[in-house]
Amino acid sequence: MEHTSRRDHAMTTREIEIARFLAAHGYSSWNAAPLASDASSRRYQRLTSQTGDSAVLMDWPAVDGGDTRPFAVLAEYLRALGVSAPAILAQDHAQGLLLIEDLGDALFTEVIADDLTMELPLYEAAVDLLVRLHDAKVPDLPSLEPRIMADMTALAFSEYRYTVLGDTADQIRMQFEQRFEAILGDHLDGDMVFVHRDFHAQNLLWLPERQGIAKVGVIDFQDAKAGHLAYDLVSLLQDARRDVPAGVEMQMIDHYIRQTGVDESRFRSAYAVIGVQRNMRILGIFARLSKQFGKHHYIDLVPRVWDHFERGLSHPALASVAEELLSALPAPTPEAMERLRA
Repeated sequence: MEHTSRRDHAMTTREIEIARFLAAHGYSSWNAAPLASDASSRRYQRLTSQTGDSAVLMDWPAVDGGDTRPFAVLAEYLRALGVSAPAILAQDHAQGLLLIEDLGDALFTEVIADDLTMELPLYEAAVDLLVRLHDAKVPDLPSLEPRIMADMTALAFSEYRYTVLGDTADQIRMQFEQRFEAILGDHLDGDMVFVHRDFHAQNLLWLPERQGIAKVGVIDFQDAKAGHLAYDLVSLLQDARRDVPAGVEMQMIDHYIRQTGVDESRFRSAYAVIGVQRNMRILGIFARLSKQFGKHHYIDLVPRVWDHFERGLSHPALASVAEELLSALPAPTPEAMERLRA
C-alpha cells in the first residue's frame, strides 16, 4: 500500500505542476483530453477552450529522460524557413512542459486512407519540403558521421538477433560495423543538411489552407541531426508504418533528383546504404520496445521493415556485406515473430 500511495502522490504532484503551468499562461479553464502517444515517454494532451480554440500540451519531464528545449529551438528554426512546425505558445523547460500550436488531426496516413488519390500529391509536397530544407543553412546539430551510423546498427544484433536467437554474435557484428563504416564513408559524401530522422506519414500533417511548403505540417523533430540528403527521403519512402507503393517511391526519388540536380547514381547508392542502416536500427528498436516496454504492436511492423532491409541489400553498394548480414540476422518467420512478442 505504501508503494501505491507514493505513486499516487507522484502523479498528483505532476498534475499540480501542470495545473500551475497552465494557470500561469491563461489556460486553466481549457478542457484537456489525452492524445495518442508515440514510441517515447512523451505525453500529449489537447486543450480546448469554450470557444473552440485548441492547443497541445507536451509533458516530458527530465525524470522520464525528457528535454523540451531541442523541440522549441528547432521549431523556431523550421518556422523561420516557412515550415509549418508548431508555434511555441508557452514553455517551462525546467518542468518539462511545452504548450504548442495544434496543427490538427489530418495526418498524411489518415488523409490518404480517406482518399487514395491524395497519396501522390501529399508525398510530392513532402519531397518539395525536403528540397527547401536541404537548401537552407544547417543549424548547430550533431552530425550523423559514418562511425556513428555504423554504431547505430548494433541494435539489430543486441536487441533483434538476441531476442530471436539468444546471442548477439559480437564477432560478426564488430566485423560488419568496420566494413559498413567504410561503405558509409564511400557513399555518403557532400554537404550535410538538416535531418528530421522520423520524417514519415505519421509525423506529417496536411494543411491545405496554407501556401507552398507550409501546406505540410511537421512534428516530432526534436531528435534532428545533420546528415546526408537522402536520409529523410528514406524515412519518408521506406516507412515502417505503412506500405508506400514501389511506383510512388520511384517517382519521389526521381522528383527529388530533378528538383535538386544531385548526381543520380551517387544519390541512389546513398539512398540504398542509408536504407539498410536505418532499417537495421529500426529492427533493433522495435525488438527493444516489445521486450522492455511491452509495446508488442511494433512487432507487427517488423516484416515490412525486413522487406525494406532485404531490398536495400540487393544494391551493388552493399554487395560485400549482404550475404553475411542475411545469415547473421534472422528473417521474421512466425517463430521469430513469437519470440519478439514474448
